Amino acid sequence: MIGSTRLGIAPADLGRLAVAATCWGLGTVISKAALAEFPPITLLAVQLAVSLVVLVVLMRLRGIPLRGEGPPLLGRLGILNPGIAYALSLLGLVTITASLSVLLWILEPLIILALAAWFLGERITVRFVGFSVAAVVGLALVVYEPSMAISQLVGVFLTVAGVVCCAVYSVVTRRFIPNATETGQVVVAQQAHALGFVLFAVLVVGLAGGMTRPVSATPTAIIAAIVSGTLYYAGAYWFYLGALRRVPVSLAATSYYLIPIVGVTAGALLLGERLEGPQWLGVIIVLVSVVAAIGQPQTADQGLRSSTSPVTR
Repeated sequence: MIGSTRLGIAPADLGRLAVAATCWGLGTVISKAALAEFPPITLLAVQLAVSLVVLVVLMRLRGIPLRGEGPPLLGRLGILNPGIAYALSLLGLVTITASLSVLLWILEPLIILALAAWFLGERITVRFVGFSVAAVVGLALVVYEPSMAISQLVGVFLTVAGVVCCAVYSVVTRRFIPNATETGQVVVAQQAHALGFVLFAVLVVGLAGGMTRPVSATPTAIIAAIVSGTLYYAGAYWFYLGALRRVPVSLAATSYYLIPIVGVTAGALLLGERLEGPQWLGVIIVLVSVVAAIGQPQTADQGLRSSTSPVTR
């Protein structure tokens, strides 16, 4: 892309972020088929298990050891995300509408911007923040529904808590992942910790009398669970963390705005959903804002910066 040279970011890393966003968007749509038969927490366990199998096979084929040198905290961050974060999100979704849930997740890139400036010392320009806010406005047009009901406060709180967990995960991972020897080893370690947490959650829910068994297990639901796990966790995290080794987390966060665009498009193609005029306007605003945010230069006199800046653009 045009801005990659000015920002000092390789086109390959921008491509990885785009692929990760595509995997997350497609994975979300395909998960809908599986959720018709799988309880959410059980589906999450199945998806993580599938992801781990895919990742282990991929690393074996590439001759990469499953374990390597790196900060122990990196692997344990998997408990935070995708473990706790997606557990909270699913619990929140029980009491709030899907539209409101998507709107709340728009907060994540903006939270990352603030955390990156504070925790990592990344320089964030006023223009960069402005384009990000514009992307949020466009995204709101995409997901807004006039008939959206007022949701319960508990559901909102749980969803926002999940959003914060994901934002903290991205920033802390960006801080330590350059010290890891291999990205794949980090992804495997994090998802192994996440799977352990989710299996424990499934056990607790089962003992409490909650539903943990699938309503049925048709081939369609099983295939949807396998494909969504491969895309959403194995593919997305592999490419996202691969780029995060070198890309400032504040810039990587702008790729999140593409996820609902991919999801909406996939929904129209695979599920027959249609967009109205204002939603298409939102799609255009998001795409233009993301491209502008990526392409605009970062300079010291423009930036909102802290005293230290370990990551430069």
